Amino acid sequence: MANSKGVEALKGTWDQVNDENMDAFLKELDVGMAKRMAIKNIKPRLVISENGGKWTIRSESTLRTKTVEFQPDVEFEETTMDGREVKAIVRIKGNKMEHTMKGKDGKECVVVRYVNDQGQQQIDLTCGSATAHRWFKRAD
Repeated sequence: MANSKGVEALKGTWDQVNDENMDAFLKELDVGMAKRMAIKNIKPRLVISENGGKWTIRSESTLRTKTVEFQPDVEFEETTMDGREVKAIVRIKGNKMEHTMKGKDGKECVVVRYVNDQGQQQIDLTCGSATAHRWFKRAD
C-alpha cells in the first residue's frame, strides 16, 4: 500500500495534476470570482519537509509562494492564500495530516492530506457544505 509509511510519505515535492469542485469550495469561503478564476488556472508545486518535529509546507506557483511552518497539535496564526487570517492546528491522524483553520468570521475549513493507493498526494478540503479534492504526483 502506498501510504504504509504514514505521514512520512507526504515528504517531498509534488506537482498538482487535477482537482474537483474547487469553485464551489472557494465560493463557500466567499472568495470573489476573479480570485477563483486565478486559483483554478494555477497548478501549484508543494514541497513538504520535517525537521526535528517541525513541519514545513511550501506552495509555489506563478502567482504566489506561501510557506506554513507548524508543530503538530500546536495552534498557530496563519494567513491563507486568499488573505484570510485564521487560527490553525495540524493533527497527525494515522497516515493523514488534518489541518483545521477557523477564521474570524467563524467559518471552519478542514484540509486532509494523505498519499492514496495510487501513490498520489490527495487533499480533501471541506468548508461548510462544500467539499473539494486535489491530486498531486510526486515530482522528485
